[in-house]
Amino acid sequence: MTAESKTTWWRDQWHWLALAAAGVAGLVWFQSHAQAGRGDEPAARAVPVAQGASRPVKAALSVSAVVPQQAQWAVELTANGAIAAWQEAVVGAELAGLRLAQVQVNVGDPVRKGQVLALLASEAVRADVQNAEAALQEAEALAAEARANADRARALRESQAMSAQEAQRAITAEQTAVARVNSARAQLASQRVRLAQTRVLAPDDGVISARQATVGSVVQPGQELFRLIRQNRLEWRAELPSADLARVRPGMKAWATPPGGQTVEGRVRMVAPTVDAGTRNGLVYVDLPASALQAGARAGMFAPGRVAVGQGGGLTLPQTAVLLRDGFSYVFRIEPAGTVAQTKVQIGRRQGDRIEVVSGLDARAQVVASGVAFLTDGDVVRVVAAPAKGKP
Repeated sequence: MTAESKTTWWRDQWHWLALAAAGVAGLVWFQSHAQAGRGDEPAARAVPVAQGASRPVKAALSVSAVVPQQAQWAVELTANGAIAAWQEAVVGAELAGLRLAQVQVNVGDPVRKGQVLALLASEAVRADVQNAEAALQEAEALAAEARANADRARALRESQAMSAQEAQRAITAEQTAVARVNSARAQLASQRVRLAQTRVLAPDDGVISARQATVGSVVQPGQELFRLIRQNRLEWRAELPSADLARVRPGMKAWATPPGGQTVEGRVRMVAPTVDAGTRNGLVYVDLPASALQAGARAGMFAPGRVAVGQGGGLTLPQTAVLLRDGFSYVFRIEPAGTVAQTKVQIGRRQGDRIEVVSGLDARAQVVASGVAFLTDGDVVRVVAAPAKGKP
């Protein structure tokens, strides 16, 4: 190797060594600055946190406060029971062997007392009436003859022209003829009663609840043709536990709600004197007005309801202040520090837009009046005045 080539070779080696040293220095510089940047980051973030700790926490929601109010509400017992007819009249035939000629009403028809419900074939009965009338006329004619003979015998007996025995026989014939007249009149009255019984009449005002009458059938005495709910009156037979029966008195108000219908107000008529041995429940008979039919009540329905047994006081809140969550009821009590505390309560009666709080809340506590669904336990709130009614 010549001297010139050796010089070139050493110059290339030093060139590569310089490049490598420059790369290592650049890498060291980059790593040192990167570590310095990461070391400063916690301090940079710590400054805002340290400064924010002294600032006030912003309120989560503006709310209005309400205090529980004492109220006197009706004490009511809930019950279930069947709706039945107050009294159901059975209308049947009183004659035997007559054909049913006409049926003039159907189930659901309102009827008046004395209205014709059905007609029986009356030809045979009319013939019997005419026969009885003829028998009466015959008896009256014979009675007139016997009366004349008796009058003559009385006159002749006084003049001794007729023996006393013959005169007595004539007087006896007169009395017998009068008795036959009375018997014929009774027979005629009986046949006229049978003729009237061919017209089946409504025994009272009401509505037809059942019909078994069929045109062309031959009726029998006592056979049921119709059923009638008297005076359109229904009753609610409420079942109550035996412990509650002593609190119910005749005349108290009660309400029944037929399925799919409107709530009907009635009055307690009677409390059953016995209790069912199996269920330990007793019946309370509640008279419902005639308007119950228009409200959807029907005999045979099973309806829930309630019976008012007096007055009782309690703490009440607006229903908007109570939150139903996970099957429990809660209110949000406002703490002096401006936070809210979720408080579990037990609720009772409802009336209008208010609800009774049975337990779990002090009478002097302030609670959030509305918007409770947007709150959680510990939220910071700002209490503002409630808007006046009628204003947004």
